[in-house]
Amino acid sequence: MALKDLKGQGHWPTLLAAFLYFDFSFMVWTMMGPLSTELAEFLEATHGFIMSANQEATLLAIPILGGAILRILLGFLVDKIGAKKTAIMAQSIVVAGLYFAYFKSDTITYNELLLVAAILGFAGASFAVALPQAGQWYPPKLQGVVLGLAGAGNIGVVVDFLFAPKIAELWGWESVFLVGAVLSTFILIVYFFMAKDAPLSVYQPRPKKLKDYAKLLKDRDTWWFSLFYAVSFGGFVGFAMYMKVYLLGTYHADMVEFGLSVLGEGNVKVVAGYFGALCIFAGAILRPVGGAIADRFGGIKSLYYFFGVVILLVIASATLDVSFAIAILMLFVIMAHLGMANGAVFQLVPQRFGADIGIMTGIIGCAGGLGGFMLIKTLGWSKGAFDGYMIGFLIFAVLVAVAIASMSLVKTRWRTTWGIQAGGRI
Repeated sequence: MALKDLKGQGHWPTLLAAFLYFDFSFMVWTMMGPLSTELAEFLEATHGFIMSANQEATLLAIPILGGAILRILLGFLVDKIGAKKTAIMAQSIVVAGLYFAYFKSDTITYNELLLVAAILGFAGASFAVALPQAGQWYPPKLQGVVLGLAGAGNIGVVVDFLFAPKIAELWGWESVFLVGAVLSTFILIVYFFMAKDAPLSVYQPRPKKLKDYAKLLKDRDTWWFSLFYAVSFGGFVGFAMYMKVYLLGTYHADMVEFGLSVLGEGNVKVVAGYFGALCIFAGAILRPVGGAIADRFGGIKSLYYFFGVVILLVIASATLDVSFAIAILMLFVIMAHLGMANGAVFQLVPQRFGADIGIMTGIIGCAGGLGGFMLIKTLGWSKGAFDGYMIGFLIFAVLVAVAIASMSLVKTRWRTTWGIQAGGRI
């Protein structure tokens, strides 16, 4: 579905506001990733606290876990009080947490960083607000591209990796939290004036009762979609958060050489941020492309292809001894196809659960966050137990294989039941 088809439909200021809100929220949500080495050095220098591989993975994973759980709460609130009020409440909590981290930075401890990481979960939960708010303005045939555009806000993590290490190098890691707080405040103001909740219509049904949500959890399709998104989004955000740690731990010498000879940059942490941003950019920018491809060819067929490419390259990354350049290329393609898979999953979700898109975005988004949390912890465990990442990569490959096999179990039923009247290609 082309972008021109959006003309004259929906409410573009809300679509833009949803994108900005999600974009900057995603940037804040994942800021621990590009600051991981700086925070580790600070804790060792000021408190004599040396983070283990598992503790470092926990610090990176807590925002993802918090975002996963809070997506259910925020999805519930979207249906109860509206997306706009929910977003303003959540964004205010995030701003407060960022200012706390900045003003406490001189003496902040590991446990206090875990608290900040948990607060950042509210930023990750913005997914359960931005997507239904945008989608409620548009018909089923445009859901792939609309939710892909709103969901492309995950490009915020690219901004993190591009600028956070450099800001930390120039003014200290605490300045990254200050910049995040100021930008989040600005976006809160912009969102307040631009965003509107959709009027009651076929795209925004009346709020549901608690028993309706319990009923959704008994629907087997809820769990199938949760599995697919745990793999696609979980893979994307998990690799994104752990990207800097992985690159520094695996290709440190190559990045030093490349930074000095090509970029003229001697800080390897900054170089790692640049390469991380490059790979993450692919998945972030191509999410709406994945949604558009799914609109054209069907969500299931698209997911077969996206997941198929991912599993082949993840296994190759785990088992082959390749050069630094080839490794970056493979990571780039993996992230690109995970991003497109995210768009494809959410081309299908509103067709199956259009009347419950608010809470379903929360439930399925929660599964995606849990998938990311588990991937980060798995990679940290793999590094600590085996001094490498091969086992962690192979475990993720197995999960992708399970998702592919699962699609074969449901595709016929989907296409011959709710897919017949869904309004889009299945």
